[in-house]
Amino acid sequence: MGANQRTGRAPRRLPGMTRRSFLQRAAGTAAAAAALNIVPSTAWGANDRIGLGFVGMGKQMAGHLHVFLNRPQTQVLALCDVEAKRLAVRQGEANAFYADRTGEASYAGVDAYEDFRELVARPDIDAVVIATPDHWHALVALRAMEQGKDVYCEKPLTLTINEGKALVATARRYGRVFQTGSQQRSSREFRTACELVRNGRIGKVHTVHVNVGGPPVECLLPGEPVPEGLNWDFWLGPAPWRPYNSDIAPDMDYPGWPNFRAYRDYSGGMMTDWGAHHFDIAQWGLGMDGSGPVEITPPDGVAYPRLTYRYANGVTMYHGGGQGGSAGVEFIGEEGRVMVNRGYLETDPPEVLDQPLGPEDIRLYESSSHHDNWLECIASRGKPICHAEIGHRSVTVCHLGNIAYAIKRPLKWDPEAEAFIDDPEANRLLQRPMRAPWTI
Repeated sequence: MGANQRTGRAPRRLPGMTRRSFLQRAAGTAAAAAALNIVPSTAWGANDRIGLGFVGMGKQMAGHLHVFLNRPQTQVLALCDVEAKRLAVRQGEANAFYADRTGEASYAGVDAYEDFRELVARPDIDAVVIATPDHWHALVALRAMEQGKDVYCEKPLTLTINEGKALVATARRYGRVFQTGSQQRSSREFRTACELVRNGRIGKVHTVHVNVGGPPVECLLPGEPVPEGLNWDFWLGPAPWRPYNSDIAPDMDYPGWPNFRAYRDYSGGMMTDWGAHHFDIAQWGLGMDGSGPVEITPPDGVAYPRLTYRYANGVTMYHGGGQGGSAGVEFIGEEGRVMVNRGYLETDPPEVLDQPLGPEDIRLYESSSHHDNWLECIASRGKPICHAEIGHRSVTVCHLGNIAYAIKRPLKWDPEAEAFIDDPEANRLLQRPMRAPWTI
């Protein structure tokens, strides 16, 4: 069989198939293929499906897995998690899906790994989806890109600013298609809000309010017995060692979300969890995807009641506040306001929404599906709507706020150099030590 025109590699067959069964299946009719929802190599020319690996099989990944299983241009090859129970359940679901689609009751082509390094080393995996706890995002994404994989990585993209700089550099060096999971950019209400702002529908913008929760706290939880099947040391990975507690990493049957995001060793609190969504939209609306604020001032209870950012163009952005009670992000200009959240878009005056964009107006990157946008860009080798630098710059705003909260004094930031100005103490917080043997 000839080489794959997209990758230059020989075409793959569904894992678990013999060469004979693969050729027999490829010779089947298009009608049979449609019934199975798996396109044979004869239809693609050379079996051009994108081989996927998944790292971190928690609640968020369950949704991603369902999406990609149902995409005909993808093939799920391997899953990874440090919790055996969770991994086995998701592996069973994926194999059952393909068993149903192929009619092979004993289908067992989706492999399982505890160590992500084994998964990303597989040459038949083209791209990796990452939904680990936040302190693992950068390490897994970097190793995947170094192995030549394209990456979809959940937000917040990183635990530190220097991790983000490393991700951006690595994506460029290896030419990888990188999508940050800040899916609000693929939602119409957020794009519309930012287009209204960028096209001056509310006049010159001078103020932005971003409504998300606060910074992280230290983890002082008591120790509990480690559940059977959980590799707790591997779950901690680069983070400082501490005893297990179910609040950080609950059993998969727990109905809520794990609370590791609240603790500094593993995440950045709601400042990075929801902030990676809403500060991202603020950056988009302000046209700051390649830059950021120049001053960050923590609240002092007097002149600064809220964490305050200032951009070089004079725009002031506050953590919290505003008049829009339902708004995650509120833009205020000289002639009105735009308030937006999930499923919510309101303007003041209301007629701002009734003004259609003209042919000369700014049109922002349009994506109706964050997942499909990534897949389309893998095929075209173009940039997705929330590529590595955008994800990095947006979460940098969150990290800057957390650093200001921690240091409790005003900071001056150089967004071009990505460093604090004449401030060694603050610059030390651009990175964190990692527990051996993990390094960036």
